[in-house]
Amino acid sequence: MRLATWNVNSIRARVDRIVDFAVRESVDVLAMQEIKCRVDQFPLDRFEEAGYHVEAHGFSQWNGVAIASREPMTDVATAFPGMPGFAKGHEGPDAPQEARAIGATIDGVRVWSLYVPNGRALGDPHYDYKLHWLKALEDDTRATLAGDPDLPLALVGDFNIAPTDADNGDPSVVPGFATHVSPPEREAFAALESAGVQDVVRPLVPTGFTYWDYKQLRFPRNEGMRIDFILGSRALANAVTGAQIHRNERKGDGPSDHVPVVVDLDFAGDDDDDRPMIF
Repeated sequence: MRLATWNVNSIRARVDRIVDFAVRESVDVLAMQEIKCRVDQFPLDRFEEAGYHVEAHGFSQWNGVAIASREPMTDVATAFPGMPGFAKGHEGPDAPQEARAIGATIDGVRVWSLYVPNGRALGDPHYDYKLHWLKALEDDTRATLAGDPDLPLALVGDFNIAPTDADNGDPSVVPGFATHVSPPEREAFAALESAGVQDVVRPLVPTGFTYWDYKQLRFPRNEGMRIDFILGSRALANAVTGAQIHRNERKGDGPSDHVPVVVDLDFAGDDDDDRPMIF
């Protein structure tokens, strides 16, 4: 299975480019974030023509997540247990949920396409929401893997966190003054990993960013951030045979500000001692 994640920054604006990438790179499962459309607005026909099934979750021109798969998807969910909601001026457990998560099972692999809240600014209510959202994800991940330790689980998407200083090359994002690099966010990311998942890309791709702001020539200067991840459980990590960050997808006409992150999985070769060990 070739699994990819991509914050597409509007599926309708970039559908030809996205489908072309998926077909050209023989992607079996593509998790997308920031589709920025309702489900009825999703360009389903373009994916179906290319041989993909699609499950999407979106309410408006903001947020939104989807999964495209060459194989059928089962057990589709649009929220994980405990996932908090958010609305400006609305506090409490009954705040409406945003379209930030969609999960599906594909050939026995549980895949979640996740768009973690941005946080906006330190001290902003959206920042607290981000931390609560991550805590709920941690709790659900821990409970899921406690119940099924051998589950191939993939948490993929835009996490809006640069977990280490090496993941931040944007000079405008200064620790202590900006989101994405604050200690509580990095601690939340580490806590999620402690729940039983790990970054399965960095051990195989030791350098490279996944996001560059459109402003201030960030891409030509390579002043980017690594905020898009594929986090895998032990069973999934042990099946990884390769990984790529497709930097060139940030080039050309009308690119997203993020690029695809891809891993290859081979569950049939679990006993092959020559495979790279990353967990």
